[in-house]
Amino acid sequence: MRRPEADGLPRRRGSTRLGGAGRRAVRLPGRAARTTAGRMRRLSHAHGAGETGLGRLIELHAVNAAGDTLIAISLAGTLFFSVPTGEARGRVALYLLVTMAPFAFVAPVIGPFLDRFRRGRRWAVGGTLATRAFLCWVMAGAVATGAWWLYAAAFGCLVSSKAYGVTRASAVPRLLPDGVSLVTANSRISIFGVLGASVAAPLGVAVAQLGPQWSLRLAFAVFAVGAVLAGLLPARVDSSAGEEDASVLSRSPPEQGRRRHGLLSGRGVGPQVVGALRANAALRAFSGFLLMFLAFLLRTEPIGGLSGTAALGVAAGCAGAGSALGTGLGAVVRTRRPEAIGFVLPGVVAVVAATTALAYGLPTVVAVALAAGLAQQLGKLALDALIQRDVPESVRTSAFARSETLLQLSWVLGGGVGIALPLVPALGFGLAAAALLLGLAGALRAGSGARRPAAAPAG
Repeated sequence: MRRPEADGLPRRRGSTRLGGAGRRAVRLPGRAARTTAGRMRRLSHAHGAGETGLGRLIELHAVNAAGDTLIAISLAGTLFFSVPTGEARGRVALYLLVTMAPFAFVAPVIGPFLDRFRRGRRWAVGGTLATRAFLCWVMAGAVATGAWWLYAAAFGCLVSSKAYGVTRASAVPRLLPDGVSLVTANSRISIFGVLGASVAAPLGVAVAQLGPQWSLRLAFAVFAVGAVLAGLLPARVDSSAGEEDASVLSRSPPEQGRRRHGLLSGRGVGPQVVGALRANAALRAFSGFLLMFLAFLLRTEPIGGLSGTAALGVAAGCAGAGSALGTGLGAVVRTRRPEAIGFVLPGVVAVVAATTALAYGLPTVVAVALAAGLAQQLGKLALDALIQRDVPESVRTSAFARSETLLQLSWVLGGGVGIALPLVPALGFGLAAAALLLGLAGALRAGSGARRPAAAPAG
């Protein structure tokens, strides 16, 4: 092509500079995105996580968290804020009831069932993501027309989300690199979950301005990508060679080989693990209670001059910040006694909840949400440390998956209580504080030590 000077025309230097600046402006965001993605990938694949496949699971969890965030944004106005409080409580109560019924009966046995089949875990994780992708597409059509099956699809999304939590938990111990603990692995998973949700939240809010169906369609695409990523997990996720079932309700030491009958049959996990699990169950139940109770309470009794939506957003943000802080303190769990940390947390949260009952307001709601998020995450990391320390490798995967099952169910039960209680701050938070103290007492009793041997008969 001939230059302008060859035709006797002057070169338009200003236009050339503007064109070059425009091209650079287009390239810079893409280059920044590629640089950020590269750094995130190096972080997720650090310390051997890329070789074992843990890095892929970490990235998959970020995709899962992004999809769940998009669903929450899409349905917040449809199922909750757009209807009167009394009607919304009935809908959410039914939501939890339908969720809890299949989860309570199916989740305790799905892990041992899948262990009998090759490629079971990858299919299970991918199935929970593919199911939500399909249901998001269904909900996108239903939310635009107000069809009744919107609620059935929403139920299915929550069930699939809970099932994902259990199946993903069972995969983590199988992908641990040498020198990386469960605490470190789950801290990375939690961090990437927060990152995924943080990226999806503003994008979902922006897309939802066009209508809730568009953010649901975006969630469909996210979950479809997640289902593909699940199929790319390494084959060792499916391997159960040398593994045994664990009974997370039995205080007998694993080396005694004691077995129970029923859904939670298997080797005992020892008193410290059982005690820590009870403490975590109390914290997880309080987390579910707090979310549901505040969601309706803040609509009827606004605080700090904020609207119900804004106040709930502040509480949710504080809970998320507490969870992130708990993840950051994961290193403390590895250097201190994890059983002591796990047992102290319910007492601390009980004190904060009792204070909220006596002085309900914006400062105490912020404090209780922050404490709940911190305690739930730090307590879970302490439980992970105990499982890795006290439970033999042959039963560790089963103990990890079944403990997650009970914690998920505890959240659902706590949420149900939060819906059923009258919307009275002093009553709700007072009962929650008492329940936390009862949970702490049960945890201390279970973790007080192994059962003493029976005294020898006289003579």
